[in-house]
Amino acid sequence: MAGHLIARRTEFQRALLAWYRAHARPLPWRAAPSLYQTVVSEFMLQQTQVKTVLPYLARWLAELPDFAALAAAPESRVLKLWEGLGYYSRARNLHRLAREVAAWPELRRTPEAWRELPGVGPYTAAAITSISFGAPAACVDGNVVRILARLTADAAEFRDSASAGKAFTPLAEALLPADQPGDHNQAMMELGATVCFRQKPLCLTCPVQTFCAAGRAGNPEDFPRLAAKKMEQRAVTRAWCERGEALLLHRAAGDARRLADIHELPTPEQAGLDPAAVAQGKLLAKKRRGITRFQITESIHAVPPPRGRLRAGLAWVPFADLAALTLSGPHRRWVGEILAARAKR
Repeated sequence: MAGHLIARRTEFQRALLAWYRAHARPLPWRAAPSLYQTVVSEFMLQQTQVKTVLPYLARWLAELPDFAALAAAPESRVLKLWEGLGYYSRARNLHRLAREVAAWPELRRTPEAWRELPGVGPYTAAAITSISFGAPAACVDGNVVRILARLTADAAEFRDSASAGKAFTPLAEALLPADQPGDHNQAMMELGATVCFRQKPLCLTCPVQTFCAAGRAGNPEDFPRLAAKKMEQRAVTRAWCERGEALLLHRAAGDARRLADIHELPTPEQAGLDPAAVAQGKLLAKKRRGITRFQITESIHAVPPPRGRLRAGLAWVPFADLAALTLSGPHRRWVGEILAARAKR
C-alpha cells in the first residue's frame, strides 16, 4: 500500500495542500509567523492541546517577545509564565535554548543543528526548520503516524508511539514535497487534529480519502495498532495545614527531575507528619490525574500544622501571596477550589 501511495504522491500533496490553505485554523503562529513564535509554540504544544496553549502563548509573547528577552529573563519568571502547562522541563529547556540561540552569530537552519539544542528532538527540529527555513524534514508525531497508518492500512503492531514514529518516518519523508515542506507538515498535523481523529474520524470530508486504504475498507479506527498502555495506580496523601492566614507549601529542590522549584501541598513525609494521622484528618478533596503511565489519586486532608522547626523545602505562605508563587497546575486549581469552598461557608 505504501508503494501505491508514493506513486501518487504528487496528487496526494496537491489535495492535502489545497485543503490546508482553505481550511487551516487561523492560529497565531500561522497568522504572523516568526522563528521565535514557531519555537515557543512547538515547545508548548508538546503533550498539550492547542486550545490550552493559545492563552499561554499570548501572555508569553506579550512579556517575552523574542529570544533576547527570554534569554535575559530570570528562571522564576519563565516558570511563572509557564505555570499550568505542566512538564516544566520544557520551560527550562526553552529558556536554555534561547540563551544559546541569542548567542549565535548567525541562525542555523538545519534539523541537525537544532537537535543539538536543549529539549529539541527529531519532531521539533523538523517542525522548526521546515516551517521557518523550508528545510526538507518530515514531522512525524502521533497525528502523522495515525494518518500514515490509515492511508496504508498498515497492520503491524507497534510497542508504542515512538517505535511507530520511527517505522513511518521513511514514508513521511517520501511524501514530503521539495517545495513548501513546512506547509505540508502543518497540513498533515492539521488533518490529524481536525479530521483524522483517533475515534470517529471525519472520513466523508477528508481531502485525501481517495488515497486511504483503511477509509476504503471502512475500518480506519483499527489503525494504527499500538500495544495497550499499562497504567500503574498510585495513591498520594497531601496535608492542608493553615496557620493564621498562611498555608504550608513544599517547594521541590532545584535539582529535582520533574518539579524543580515548583510548589505543591506537602505529603506527610515532606511535612514531618504521621501519614496515618494525616489520613484521618478531614478530607477536603480527592483528585485524580494521569501522568505518563501513572494514574494518580491524591487525597487532601486538613490537619494541624507540624510542631517545631519546619523541614527543608517547607514554607508558610500567606494566602495573599499565593498568586505570586509558581505552583504546579493541578495544585493551583485544587488550592483555589478549597479556598473558594471555604469562603462560601
